Amino acid sequence: MKNLAFYLCIVLLNGLFHFTAYSQLTANPIIAADVPDPSIIRVGKTYYMSSTTMHMSPGLPIMKSTDLVNWKIVTYVYDTLANTDQLNLNNGKNDYGRGSWASSLRYHEGRFYVSTFSGTTNKTYIYSTIDIEKGPWKRSAFSPALHDHSLFFEKGRVFMVYGAGKIMLAELNADFSGIKTGTSPKVLIENATQIAGNNPGLPAEGSQLFKIKGKYYLFNITWPRNSMRTVIIHKADKLLGPYTGRIGLQDKGVAQGGLISTPKGEWFSYLFRDYGAVGRIPYLVPVKWEQGWPVLGVNSKVPDSLHLAKNLSPIPGIVDSDNFDGTGEGSGLKKVWQWNHNPDPANWSLSRKKGYLVIQTSRIDTSVLWARNTLTQRTVAPASSAETSIDLENMKVGDCAGMLLLQKKYGWIGVKSLKEGLFVVVTTMSDNQPIESIKIPLKQQKIYLKLSCDFKDRQDLASFAYSLDGKSWNTVGEKLKMSYTIPHFMGYRFGLFNYATQQIGGHADFDYFNIKVN
Repeated sequence: MKNLAFYLCIVLLNGLFHFTAYSQLTANPIIAADVPDPSIIRVGKTYYMSSTTMHMSPGLPIMKSTDLVNWKIVTYVYDTLANTDQLNLNNGKNDYGRGSWASSLRYHEGRFYVSTFSGTTNKTYIYSTIDIEKGPWKRSAFSPALHDHSLFFEKGRVFMVYGAGKIMLAELNADFSGIKTGTSPKVLIENATQIAGNNPGLPAEGSQLFKIKGKYYLFNITWPRNSMRTVIIHKADKLLGPYTGRIGLQDKGVAQGGLISTPKGEWFSYLFRDYGAVGRIPYLVPVKWEQGWPVLGVNSKVPDSLHLAKNLSPIPGIVDSDNFDGTGEGSGLKKVWQWNHNPDPANWSLSRKKGYLVIQTSRIDTSVLWARNTLTQRTVAPASSAETSIDLENMKVGDCAGMLLLQKKYGWIGVKSLKEGLFVVVTTMSDNQPIESIKIPLKQQKIYLKLSCDFKDRQDLASFAYSLDGKSWNTVGEKLKMSYTIPHFMGYRFGLFNYATQQIGGHADFDYFNIKVN
């Protein structure tokens, strides 16, 4: 009896420990910011994730986590994708909504691989390294661009699954230089979309292929008309099929992603959801296995909370403040920063004036959307704000400098330098036309600016404020009704900018960038 009592005590204590360890409910989504098209792998106890940042540079971010919930940007795969007019914002060309799209992250025989594709260059790119956090990355590229592909290794051979509606399989050369010489892509699934019904809208795309316990599982997204984004799953005993399919998940529009397991053998599907102006935000959905199929969700629903590690702030892993003291790696900028399109290195500096980001003009532009060297990072839901201070002493007549909310329907608060002097202005886009809602004379050479974003319940409203001393703030101008648009295909970003409309050579000096998330 004593042994039985001791045994029962141990069982109860183990149960209590298990309940205590997992009683913390983690909010879903796991990141309330724009991290679309995720691809996740686990190596040992460490998870890595790649995502889409399209026209931003550096590009193809790699994020790291030890718990699947809290992530930190550790590197970017490339500094610039290509040297083109579109990516350089030159000659009236831009690459908004293009650049590089959905990536595929894999680990094979001690080496990390991440691939992407670009409609800009019509190329498929494969990068590889033995050290995913420090590099260097070896680059291969070939034409054509294989749409929404999944990199897949099988018995010493390498393949890509890709396509929209009709899903294709191509074998690659061993050196990743292109589709294998003497072969042609094969049709893997003639019409993957039909699983979701006879009312197709977005054809099945976003392929991610996995081999689990000898079976092949292909994840795709489709979007039937008058419905929502939907996960579809196809399964086969052999790589070439035949494949049978079913709807994997149809709830809240959470879709596009794949499967990941924990060291303890738990399974999740990583997916994303369109969430208004903040962008496409990543979710985790519990997975259980039934008769060889992954079953997504809790009673086929996406849970609002998970029994995983506690959500910590996205600061400093996904967004962060910066004093511009040059303590970041490499260029001196923190990993959270990306330039809008390719930067012009000769005309920005952290060393020209100690403790400042100096952005100098080098050409005439007509709009903030064409300004080179606009430095950006993500906005965050449910609410976030950013603040900066600018030394205006070296602006030239016609220069515009300030803080931006970047999207096609943009808004900014800043300073215009006119012949009559400096003026605080708020400019927002309305019906494809920029509207200047305030113009206040400024009698000093320093200004403090603040942007505040409210994404709660998809209100998607932003307000603008300025201060003369950094303490007392004046909210001014019309609020911006933020709107996620396909031409830009990206959630709103905070941005710091300076551009010239009349003469070049002026510069604006940014003292700091502070971000808060509520």
